[in-house]
Amino acid sequence: MRAITISEPGGPEALVWDEVPDPVPGEGEVLVQVVASAVNRADIMQRQGFYDPPPGASVYPGLECSGRIVEVGPGVSGWSVGDEVCALLAGGGYAEKVAVPAGQLLPVPQGIDLKQAAALPEVVCTVWSNVFMVAHLRPAETLLVHGGSSGIGTMAIQLAKAVGAKVAVTAGTKEKLDFCAELGADILVNYREQDFVAELARATGDSGADVILDNMGAKYLDRNVQSLAVNGRLAIIGMQGGIKAELNIAALLGKRAAISATSLRARPLAEKAAIVAAVREHVWPLIEAGHVRPVVDRELPMSEAANAHQVVEDSGHIGKVLLVAP
Repeated sequence: MRAITISEPGGPEALVWDEVPDPVPGEGEVLVQVVASAVNRADIMQRQGFYDPPPGASVYPGLECSGRIVEVGPGVSGWSVGDEVCALLAGGGYAEKVAVPAGQLLPVPQGIDLKQAAALPEVVCTVWSNVFMVAHLRPAETLLVHGGSSGIGTMAIQLAKAVGAKVAVTAGTKEKLDFCAELGADILVNYREQDFVAELARATGDSGADVILDNMGAKYLDRNVQSLAVNGRLAIIGMQGGIKAELNIAALLGKRAAISATSLRARPLAEKAAIVAAVREHVWPLIEAGHVRPVVDRELPMSEAANAHQVVEDSGHIGKVLLVAP
C-alpha cells in the first residue's frame, strides 16, 4: 500500500507519499481500507518532530479516518467485512489501509457522506470527553471556545448549543466569526483586535465562562483563569501558545475553579473505547437528527498532504481539511 511517511522532521515537504508494507490486524483489531483522513494539529507536531506516536502505534500520521472494513482480526465481534466506518486512531490515517482497535470504530452516521465522516472521530471525541465528561458543561452555562472556527471549535459550538448552553468564541477574522455565529455562537471575539477577558466580562455581566476549552496553553493561562466563573472549569487541550506559565493559585482558589489538561492519543485502549462508546450514545443521535454536522473546508488528495498541512499551519481554513485516499 501507499502511505505518507516522514523521512526526517521538518516542514510540509517532509511528508512523502511512499510505498510501505500493508498493516496486519492483530487481536481485537480490524483492517480498514481508508477512504479519507483529516489533518489535525497533532499531525503537524509529529511532522515537526515534537509528538511521536505512542508505543505500538503506526508511525504514519493521521488520528482519524473513514473507510470500509476489509478484514476482521481475531477476537472481534459486532463488525463485518464491508461495514462503512469512521475511526479514532493513534496514528496511521494518512494511508490506504490502517489497523484499528475495534473499540475505536464508529458506524458512519446516517445522512453523512463516507468521506466527510473522516472529519468526525478526533474532534467529537476530544470535545465530548473534555467539555462534557470532564468539565460537565450543563444547560444554560457559558462555554468559551478558543479557536472557534477550527475543527474542534466548530464541533464544540454545535454540541454546546445542542445541550442548551451559551457559547462564546475567539477567532482571528470577521469571516471566521461570522461562520461561528451561523453555527450558533452567541459571543464573538476577534482576538487580534479585542481582549477576550474584557469582552466576555461585558457580555456575561462579569460572570465569566463556566467552561473554557483552550488550545493555547501557557499564553492564555492567566487570562483564562481571569475569565472563569465561580466554580468554573478550564479544559486545556493544546499548547499552541507555549508550555510554561505562572498560575495565580489565589485567583483559582477565589473562584473555586478547576483546571484539567488532557490528550487523547496516548490513552489506554479501554479509556478510548469508553469515550467512543459515549460519543456513539450521545452525539451520533444529534448528528443523525441534523443538529450537529461535520464542517469540512476542503478535500485534497492524500498524496498532497504537504499542501494540506500548509493550509492548516497558515490557519487558512474553517473546520477540517480532508485527505482523500486514491
